[in-house]
Amino acid sequence: MSADREPPDELAGTEQPFVSHLIELRDRLIRVVIALVVVFAVLCVWPGINALYDLLAAPLTANLPAGTKLIATNVFSPFLVPLKMTLMTAFLVALPYVLYQVWAFVAPGLYSHEKKLVLPLVVSSTVLFFIGVAFCYRIVIPALTSFIVKVAPASVNAAPDIEQYFGTVMTLFLVFGIAFEVPVAVVVLARLGVVTVQQLRQWRGYFIVGAAIVSAIVTPPDVISQLSLLGPMIVLYEIGIIAARVFIKHTQAPAEEERTSG
Repeated sequence: MSADREPPDELAGTEQPFVSHLIELRDRLIRVVIALVVVFAVLCVWPGINALYDLLAAPLTANLPAGTKLIATNVFSPFLVPLKMTLMTAFLVALPYVLYQVWAFVAPGLYSHEKKLVLPLVVSSTVLFFIGVAFCYRIVIPALTSFIVKVAPASVNAAPDIEQYFGTVMTLFLVFGIAFEVPVAVVVLARLGVVTVQQLRQWRGYFIVGAAIVSAIVTPPDVISQLSLLGPMIVLYEIGIIAARVFIKHTQAPAEEERTSG
């Protein structure tokens, strides 16, 4: 009889009234807002909103002819665009703390094997997003801007508008940040049983074709940015397959472990 008993519930006694959850959620949201405001205020003081935009524009201005600067075709662009840039930077800087608050809110309601599943995914997805943004800023944008300036006709003075440049760069940051989440998506699909690791290997060719189509759609119409997105996605897919096999093995629920061992 004792062998047939179910293991004790790890979450027994941790139930909280609905109002308590709402209060905790409110408190954590307030902490997130305060963190964003503090980071934004610090960035406004140092290095300053104009310095941040100059840093963003550095890959472009480094390839422009000597003495050429970006232009502002809107009256308020010289103020609003650097301000938007500072707000975006503040969110990225505070993102780890924001994700920590999300984790701290949901963690008490998770079993131990679920914590093993969620926490590594939160950390890895954050790191991969930042790597994607850094790759775009350090590799893709300099190569793209250099290419555009070199192919421009001699009669054309390349002086992009700051608002259009900001929109293009932010779009590229988002695209590359999300694209670098490929290993996380692969691991989640495999862990949930939607696909198997063997199927992921067999579908490698389909993924490459799909990634090529996505790269052609979401990037500017140039070969450099398209290949810069396609190459990492293929490599990250292979990394995701390896990670999925390891991850599934170490995040099984107790019942699953008994079945696989049995």
